[in-house]
Amino acid sequence: MLVAIRGGEQAIENAERLLIEQRRGDPAISELSVEQIGEQLSLAVDRTMNEGALYDRHAASLALKQAQGDAAEAAFLLRTFRATLPRAGYSEPLHTASMQIERRITPIVKEAPGGQYLGATYDYIHRLLDEKPTGPDKSPISTDNESDPIIAPHLADRLARDGIAEKLPSANSGADIFDITRDPVMYPANREVRLQSLSRADEGFLTGLANSTLQGYGENFPLVTELRVGDVAVDFTIPELGFAVTIGRVTLSECEILNKKLDVQSDEPRFTRGYGLSLGRSERRAMAMAVNDRALKGRDLGEAVQCPIEDEQFVLSNADGVEAAGLLQSLKLPHYVSFQAELKRLRDIQAKHLLRGENSQ
Repeated sequence: MLVAIRGGEQAIENAERLLIEQRRGDPAISELSVEQIGEQLSLAVDRTMNEGALYDRHAASLALKQAQGDAAEAAFLLRTFRATLPRAGYSEPLHTASMQIERRITPIVKEAPGGQYLGATYDYIHRLLDEKPTGPDKSPISTDNESDPIIAPHLADRLARDGIAEKLPSANSGADIFDITRDPVMYPANREVRLQSLSRADEGFLTGLANSTLQGYGENFPLVTELRVGDVAVDFTIPELGFAVTIGRVTLSECEILNKKLDVQSDEPRFTRGYGLSLGRSERRAMAMAVNDRALKGRDLGEAVQCPIEDEQFVLSNADGVEAAGLLQSLKLPHYVSFQAELKRLRDIQAKHLLRGENSQ
């Protein structure tokens, strides 16, 4: 028998109190500080900043703590906080060619101009659980990029000049760019809209789509041209001054890929390219973004859409982890009326089915 539920407000208050207790955990264990999260769970903080669309390490660390480490919930909290901030304007296009490099690899060219720098990476270590992941005490490695900065040119631009990779148009000023945080995405979407959407998409979703094309769906097998991580200056034009000044530096991960599919529309066929840029040290996200970017360029290059990763409306309308989680979790809200309607429909169908059975006898 179905009955109405009463006392919902008190139940919600109790649920919130239980959540606070669960989030704190055992009071006998020291509470995790926001500073500890920012320093020791930095990659989780970077993911939260990307999907929360805000470069603020302290706010992202606080969001992770409040969300008990749930990346989707933390990104939701960060976007909510972002909506309360005043908007000063748009920065100038970032010049990633002048990035102060911490890590830079060029898998397709061994002797790349500017050199290769492994930096800090999990790529070459054993994937085994370690009770002491910080390792033994050793003297720190000097990485003072401020006194001796490492700057290297983009390899993809060199390949474009040599007629190997496709040439890309120059960046627009901020005032000319469609802003997906202020206006809804409309389809078909141009590349700048797609890149904005991919930049704050759920990392797992992007990785899964990138894996699908590596498995042969869509024939978009990429080669990483260059992957770099480092600090980039942010310049902002102050109207009262009339010129741009550097207001800070941000850590970014940047990836460019080449694709075996050629740009046959140009006068000189070349390898096509994909691009990914993410906040913090987020290499997997930048790589997945670059693969998705190239796959979604198919319509611009006259290619037929064959697989989900090549369908921009499918990808962009499902890639946002915050929106996807919100829609899914709405299923937990009361649906008493809709269920009663469906229940009545079922009873009517059952009655008609039973009547047909009796008439056939």
